[in-house]
Amino acid sequence: MPQLSVWEKESFFAPQDVIIVGSGFTGLWSALHLQQLHPHYKITILERGIIPTGASTRNAGFSCFGSPTELLHDEALMGEEKMLQLVEMRYKGLLEIKKYFTADEIDYDPCGGYECFTNKENIWDTCISNIDWLNSKLKNITNAENTFSVADSKISDFGFSGIAHLIENKFEGALHSGKLVQALQKKVQQAGVQILCGIEVISYQENSNSVEITTSAATFTAKQLLLCTNAFTNELIPAIDVIPNRGQVLLTSPIEDLKIKGTFHFDEGYYYFRNLGNRLLLGGARNKAFSEENTTAMQTTETIEKALNDFIQTYLLPKTSYTITDKWSGIMAMGSDKLPLVQAITDKVFCCVRMSGMGVALAPVASKEIAQIMNQ
Repeated sequence: MPQLSVWEKESFFAPQDVIIVGSGFTGLWSALHLQQLHPHYKITILERGIIPTGASTRNAGFSCFGSPTELLHDEALMGEEKMLQLVEMRYKGLLEIKKYFTADEIDYDPCGGYECFTNKENIWDTCISNIDWLNSKLKNITNAENTFSVADSKISDFGFSGIAHLIENKFEGALHSGKLVQALQKKVQQAGVQILCGIEVISYQENSNSVEITTSAATFTAKQLLLCTNAFTNELIPAIDVIPNRGQVLLTSPIEDLKIKGTFHFDEGYYYFRNLGNRLLLGGARNKAFSEENTTAMQTTETIEKALNDFIQTYLLPKTSYTITDKWSGIMAMGSDKLPLVQAITDKVFCCVRMSGMGVALAPVASKEIAQIMNQ
């Protein structure tokens, strides 16, 4: 690489107070909260892609409140306390988004959400027997008597086939992930944060008073380093409890008189679908190939595409012809726990990662938490 000019050394590559790695939701929200705590800080975000290339702009555009069977599964996996902590983070994160951005800026649609059930499973019996308990626990978070309510009378409105039950949730919604990232970029840049794209962080070394960050473009120094690299964090910290997981999405051609309006979940959240105008957007099915989907490769696969198409033809559009016009995948970060990893690694290096596919809702709150930790 060419040597830097003195002008470059004293501007773009000047020593920073904080360098953030990753310009997705967590990196941008973290920069915003840090800048608010320290208006005079020099903060730079380094992004190895031209735009964020993990999950922030490659998801399905859900606001991520959660479905009842997903929350019951989380309670069985992590315990009641952690499940409720995760719901509260998601709920507060959605409120934070509305605090900073108008619905028009990010195409936010408070359409509500539904979970779908068939008669072929016992998931419905488990869910309905626990719905009162779940609502009672969520009341302290949402202030709603019934966060979840049975909505079987609406099944025919959506034109489903083989769906026997619906549970409605008023707090779910849809948004435009790309516009949310752009709105965050604009806000942090107006606050004085520098975003440099096309720069890959290769390694870092802590010194007595700073962190030296080696990248594909130059060497940076900062007083603090924050990793917001989510599913790619183990490239820099191999032992961290982060497992990459691919989420694949399909989008159909326009469908005349599409009845499906809103956001929907199925099979403990492993399938999720919504309308995008008069097109159907469907993602998930990673439970059909768990091991294959634990990857950072962003290709779509025939296995998952077939599972998603089968789902469309069986339950959603059984008598409607359609074509798939777009398909993509994003890389989420999972681990042994669904709560985000928000912590100090050393006294100079920090991480805010592992959003478990819920980064839209979790990032605003997790990033505020890491900003406060870094301020101690």
